Amino acid sequence: MLEIRNLSFAVSEEDREKEIIHDLSLTVEDGRFVVITGPNGSGKSTLARLIMGIEKPLSGQILFDGEDITALDIPSRAKRGISFAFQQPVRFKGIRVQDLLRLAAGKNLSLSAACTYLSEVGLCARDYIDREINASLSGGELKRIEIATLLARQTRLSVFDEPEAGIDLWSFQNLIRIFENMRREIKDSSIVIISHQERILQIADEIVVLADGRITKRGRPDEVLPGLIGKSAPVSACEKLQ
Repeated sequence: MLEIRNLSFAVSEEDREKEIIHDLSLTVEDGRFVVITGPNGSGKSTLARLIMGIEKPLSGQILFDGEDITALDIPSRAKRGISFAFQQPVRFKGIRVQDLLRLAAGKNLSLSAACTYLSEVGLCARDYIDREINASLSGGELKRIEIATLLARQTRLSVFDEPEAGIDLWSFQNLIRIFENMRREIKDSSIVIISHQERILQIADEIVVLADGRITKRGRPDEVLPGLIGKSAPVSACEKLQ
């Protein structure tokens, strides 16, 4: 379980502190699929980076499975079962997909197991297992390979920062199917997604709305989405990807 208690974060801007996250508290129970949304500049991606340890808070605590991880670095959080997927996945020239999956699993993953993870994200293993993680892969392919590495890690908490960013409509539709499968299969783990996309919001167990670094609303999609339709937070896949 992830617990965020009275978290605050600010950046220096023109000789003053600009607060991005203000006294924010949030709990994500095990087995939950939570989507965090809100207008641009509301602090969504900053919150995701704070959870992973990429940024450090000014005050407050982050607890994971009851342990205070606020001061822990990124590798320490990763060892405890937290994964982070960037808006733009990193390319690794010279590293094959198979190698990346084995690194993610932390063991000598068999070829059959590696292929299974690729199949789960809708990629033909035969076509991708020996490909390099380089510029020859599209944004959608990279996103799905990144998700395959998270599956191989079998993490307790997976955090996705705007996974729809930079991909085409066809890849987005496949991404939705992957998240739907992940939602059905999560048990003791949990998923947190930062997203504007209405399709992703619709499949959440819970939607959390941020504005000016504060939680303004949270609840089930049927409780929250009607109030967001027509506002700037959620958009359709076509609007986002045009």
